[in-house]
Amino acid sequence: MTSHIHHGASESFWISGALTLALPMYLQGWLRLRRHDRDNVDGWRAASFIFGLLFIWIATASPLATLDHEMLTAHMVQHLLLMTLAAPLILLGMPRKTLAYGLPRRFVQEVGRPVRSEPMPQFASVVMHPALCWLAAAGTLVVWHIPSVFMLGLRSQTWHGIEQASFLATGLLFWWPVVQPVKNSSKWPESSILLYLFLATLPCDILSGFLVFCDRVVYSVFLSSPHSLGFSAREDQQCAAALMWTCVTFVYLFAGAIFTARLLSPNRAPYQTEDLAIAQIASRRLAERHTDLHAVEMETV
Repeated sequence: MTSHIHHGASESFWISGALTLALPMYLQGWLRLRRHDRDNVDGWRAASFIFGLLFIWIATASPLATLDHEMLTAHMVQHLLLMTLAAPLILLGMPRKTLAYGLPRRFVQEVGRPVRSEPMPQFASVVMHPALCWLAAAGTLVVWHIPSVFMLGLRSQTWHGIEQASFLATGLLFWWPVVQPVKNSSKWPESSILLYLFLATLPCDILSGFLVFCDRVVYSVFLSSPHSLGFSAREDQQCAAALMWTCVTFVYLFAGAIFTARLLSPNRAPYQTEDLAIAQIASRRLAERHTDLHAVEMETV
């Protein structure tokens, strides 16, 4: 227990430091875009990104992170914060564009070289395919809740970090086709996203239903843990399952309602999807525009 707490505190320190560095870089890029009125990023997007970082911190570096080995409910809150809340908020903040203007110019140029290489668009089109995004998120959810794999994440701080990183990474993948922070060349009709969201609730419903109605404690490690908040191990399991059931259903229903309203809006402009060649040109000019902003700032001074 002492070892777990020690490594947990060290992990929290590094995560907090990384998030603290990411925030001013994002805000600097956002302010530069606002100041020059180029590719303006609305204020609500900046707020979305900030709340996304906050939810990541709560899930991985706050006192809540020390309770996940004592309560299944705390573990479920972490999972929901990373996959269901933080991931879409981060994507809504348009971090690719804004961070490109906030990061040092040389760093953007060095990172931009492999991104502009020829295989990258083909690779991105495969990874960002809605079917793969859905399978990645569903697979991560199911695999990490298999009792033997779940215990691996509790016993090893390394595997615990991998677990949390996979929740966030596959959450970003899952929400990419829904939020579409960068228009791609996907041939999927927009209305298919509603089916995409509906099908995504099924793995959560099955897992939640099993945990709620199971007549035993599935993860026996919680039988010997302190019963925080006065919950027994069985009640803790039911609370965690009910939390996932209701939260996922509400968030996906909310996203589906927004998407439906946008589809039915009479003033909705059709999507202007970029082909891969345009995406390459845009990424190539990202560093050039970043250089232009620096030049304008120097002239102003």
